[in-house]
Amino acid sequence: MEIKKLQKLSSNPSLKWGHNGYTTEIRYIVSSIESGGSFEFILKEKSLPYTKTWETTSEELEELNTIIEKENSFGAFVDEKLAGWIICEHRTWNNSFYIENILIDEKHRRQGIGISLIKSAIKEARRLNCRVIELETQNTNYPAIQFYRRMGFNITGLNTRLYENAEEIALFMTLDVE
Repeated sequence: MEIKKLQKLSSNPSLKWGHNGYTTEIRYIVSSIESGGSFEFILKEKSLPYTKTWETTSEELEELNTIIEKENSFGAFVDEKLAGWIICEHRTWNNSFYIENILIDEKHRRQGIGISLIKSAIKEARRLNCRVIELETQNTNYPAIQFYRRMGFNITGLNTRLYENAEEIALFMTLDVE
């Protein structure tokens, strides 16, 4: 496996990458308490099965290519073929590095590609002297949340209204770049 800067995608390789999504038996449930001018969110793990599948549309691929053209994204190549990507953007307005999308070909998952891609993003963020790396995932994506936590990310915010599906709450995660 080789990690290289990702170049513009002329076609959508993820269409051949098998199941794009996740299945989990656990998800985070968000509750809130408002009292006396203060507001508190509580995250709790709960055994609730959930499955999500998606397809990267041609419009989304165009949006990803716009970010890829900024030259801060990486691809994982196995036998010269793209097997995964991490699409990132340097946001100069707040000196952050934002992970827009990470996706691995199903047959190459659990082989360390995700770890290598995150490490490449961290190295790039350090090269750019960014203060933090940020990303967003869903409360239902327990496997991703656990992966990001193992990589050093912490939950730093949430949005209960970002998604049309009321079961999904956006969790924002951040890694301080040292």
